[in-house]
Amino acid sequence: MVFWILVLGVVGLVAFIRLAPHDVERWHRQSSASGMGEIRSASGFVWRQAVDGDGTDLLRKLDAAATATPRTTRLTGSVEDAKITYITRSRIMGFPDYATIGLYEGPVADGTGRYLEINSRLRFGKSDLGVNRQRVKGWLSAL
Repeated sequence: MVFWILVLGVVGLVAFIRLAPHDVERWHRQSSASGMGEIRSASGFVWRQAVDGDGTDLLRKLDAAATATPRTTRLTGSVEDAKITYITRSRIMGFPDYATIGLYEGPVADGTGRYLEINSRLRFGKSDLGVNRQRVKGWLSAL
């Protein structure tokens, strides 16, 4: 009897993780971190770099790299919107990680300009064990 209760509990947890609705307003946003380059956040990883021109070509290439990543789907946004949010699920349990890639105006090394930000973070738990950083670095290496 205890075995079946445990099995039912695990099945319920997996179902919740996989079927929980996505709050687009919560995840489709810019990071509140400051600075450029690699920035560790409490729930993941942020990467920022100043861009030449409008950055649209770079965003288009990153979109292609992200959508080619296994278990990754677009939640919302587009290259035309200059901001896209993706969900990547872990292989076994299906835990969702959210990554928002966007082009923003703001402070850069030599004043104010346009920069690209990748804000990749987890939804459940307290540590991603470096998975978001590794994924973002993979996307950047695809460029």
